[in-house]
Amino acid sequence: MEYVRKIKTYKTYYKEFYIAQSDEVRAKIDYVIELIKTTVRVPVTYLKQIEGVPGLYEIRVQHAGNIYRIFCCNDKVQLVILFNGFQKKTQKTPLNEIRKATAIMKEYFATQQI
Repeated sequence: MEYVRKIKTYKTYYKEFYIAQSDEVRAKIDYVIELIKTTVRVPVTYLKQIEGVPGLYEIRVQHAGNIYRIFCCNDKVQLVILFNGFQKKTQKTPLNEIRKATAIMKEYFATQQI
């Protein structure tokens, strides 16, 4: 299978979220990430830009009536960097989660300047 984009993680934010999930949720997350790696135009059902925060996206995963979000951004066009994730409990993405992801994204790009 040929990939159209690479995906990597930054620090342990994503890993900590991922291992805390059940096997079924991890399987669904893996499915969505594989889709993002292999699909040229990823549907907004799975990947959507966060309004008001340039460059920040959320990977959208639904499983058994639960909604999970994993924040990420692009680096050098086709590389998606995975940040923190959380389980949504409301319709809107919580502002504190967006702020946390924005801070991690800024930290990531600041470390890349060195």
